[in-house]
Amino acid sequence: MTHLSPAARRRAGLPRELIIDTDPGADDVVALLFALASPEALNLRAITTVAGNVRLDKTTRNACLAREWAGREEVPVYAGAPTPLVRTPIYAENVHGQEGLPGITVHTPACGAEPSSAVEYLIDTLRAAAPQSITLAMLGPQTNLALALIQAPDIVQGLEEVVVMGGAHFNGGNITPAAEFNLFADPHAAQVVLASGVPLTYVPLDVTHKILTSEPRLAAIQALGNRASSLVIDILNEYVKLDMDHYGLPGGPIHDASVIAYLLQPSLFQGRDLHLNIDTREGPSLGQTLADWYGTLQQPANVHWLGDGDAQGFFDLLTERLGRLA
Repeated sequence: MTHLSPAARRRAGLPRELIIDTDPGADDVVALLFALASPEALNLRAITTVAGNVRLDKTTRNACLAREWAGREEVPVYAGAPTPLVRTPIYAENVHGQEGLPGITVHTPACGAEPSSAVEYLIDTLRAAAPQSITLAMLGPQTNLALALIQAPDIVQGLEEVVVMGGAHFNGGNITPAAEFNLFADPHAAQVVLASGVPLTYVPLDVTHKILTSEPRLAAIQALGNRASSLVIDILNEYVKLDMDHYGLPGGPIHDASVIAYLLQPSLFQGRDLHLNIDTREGPSLGQTLADWYGTLQQPANVHWLGDGDAQGFFDLLTERLGRLA
C-alpha cells in the first residue's frame, strides 16, 4: 500500500491520525469532547494521561469520563507519568477543583484505562508508524513524550506534528508572572521535546486569552440541549470565574480546546515560525517560554507560535461539534 503524506491525506479527505496527551482538567475535558465529536477529521487513536491539573489517578479517571460522555469508549486511555522529570509535582486544584472537574459531580467510569503505560504506548505506536504520520496534541505537562524520547529518540520519525497548549510571551504567565502552568509544571520535559527537533506548534496564552466566553456564546452551547452541552456549560460556568476575576476579562479562556480547533480549522489562527528557549533554571523565571517573536536573536526557528485567533469562529465550531454528541 502506498504511503500518503499528511498533506496528501488531508487533500484526499482522510482524517488526521491523532493522539491526545492530557491532564484533565476542565478545559481538557471540553477539548476531549470537541475532538471525540469530530471523527471524520480526527482519528483519535488514544488518550494518554499525565499528572498536572490534578494527580494522575484523577486525570486518568477524568479522561475515561470524557470518553464515556462522548459515547466513544472504543478509544483507549493509557495512564502515564505521575510526576515531572525533575521538579517537585505541582497541581492546580485552586483552578480545577479537588477532582479536576469544577461544577459537576464525578463518578467511577464504566471503562477504565489500559494496563500498559502511556510511555510504552507512545514508543510502540510511533516506532511502528509510517514516517511523519501521527499528530500528538499535548494539553498538559510534556512529561510522557519527554520520557518516551529519552528512552527511544528514534520515535521522532513517526510524528507529523506536536501541538502544545502551553507557554506565554506577550500575555505573561498564569502560574507565575513569567510562566504558564503546563511549562512550569515540567519545564525540563518541555526542553527535551524542544531539543528533539520534532515539528512543534505552540498554542500559548497569547492566543487563548483572546478566545473568550461570552453570554451569547455560552447561551448557544446551552441551547443545544444535549448531555454534552449541559456538562460543558456546568464546567465552564465554574471554571471561567477565576480568570475573569484575576485578569479583569469580560469572559474566560478554554485553553486546551484551542488546540483541537487549530487541528480542525487552522485558518482560525495566525502565528509565525520563531526561535523558542525554555527557562529550566530555579528562580522567578522557571518555566518561562522565551519566544523570539521579532527575530532579535537571529536564530533558526524551532517552533510555530500562534499569536491570534478568531474567537467567534472558534465558538461556532465548538458549538457545532458539541451538537453532534448525545
